[in-house]
Amino acid sequence: MAHVAEAKKQELKTLIDLMSQYPIVCILNLENLPAKQLQIMRERLRSTVVIRMSKTRIIKLALEQTQKENIQDLKKYLKGMPALLFTKESPFKLFKILKKNKSRTFIKAGQTAPSDITVHAGPTGFAPGPIIGELGALKIKAGIEGGKVVIKADSIVAHQGDVIDAKAASVLQRLGIEPVEIGLDLVAAYEKGEILTKDILDVDESAFIKNIMTAHSDAMKLAMDIAYPTTETMTLLLQKAFRDAKNIALEQGIVSKDVINELLAKAEAQASALHSKTTI
Repeated sequence: MAHVAEAKKQELKTLIDLMSQYPIVCILNLENLPAKQLQIMRERLRSTVVIRMSKTRIIKLALEQTQKENIQDLKKYLKGMPALLFTKESPFKLFKILKKNKSRTFIKAGQTAPSDITVHAGPTGFAPGPIIGELGALKIKAGIEGGKVVIKADSIVAHQGDVIDAKAASVLQRLGIEPVEIGLDLVAAYEKGEILTKDILDVDESAFIKNIMTAHSDAMKLAMDIAYPTTETMTLLLQKAFRDAKNIALEQGIVSKDVINELLAKAEAQASALHSKTTI
């Protein structure tokens, strides 16, 4: 039987204990994250999170041995340079904090494109020269206008997952394009048996609030149209019913205390109109 180092056993136990202690377990990807940036984020989040870096194999074993429903499903999100984050904070609030604290930087040769990298059409500050050939090598259409190099059309120089070579990295840096976000990359979070991926956690709050307001408005319109009584619609429905009843009474000449004055005024107006057209 292969000997397992005591340090690995202790690390496994530590991870299992942390997974049992904290209700929220998150998978991070620390690939391409500078050590200084990681240290800054650790200091900022010290009071709310615990970040633990470990070997992928040990993380997988900890997930398999932790007695929490479906937590082992986090294994599929271990990629790059994985680490674990433990917290009692809402994963949505945590994701918002991490996103707010991200910054952008240039991509280096050998790194993979985090998303499609596009060079947009427009003027540059370059004088005519070798740069035109360098842009052409990346299939970027360029020309000369007013003594300066101009990019003629939007061009995708790398697709998500492509490895960036030295020439592309140099041109992108000279163009001032910073396609890489640096910060804690929260890939997925576990909470109460559910796995919440980054696309779920990345909520556009303004759009979310707008959708809620639209849904409320549509629900109110529907409730009013079908006369559905609720705490919010009851007063409005009674007011509408009163207005409808009053209009019917006026149209049909039904006498009641609520319309008598308007009926008399209407009758007087009709009598005056009739009088003006006769010789009586």
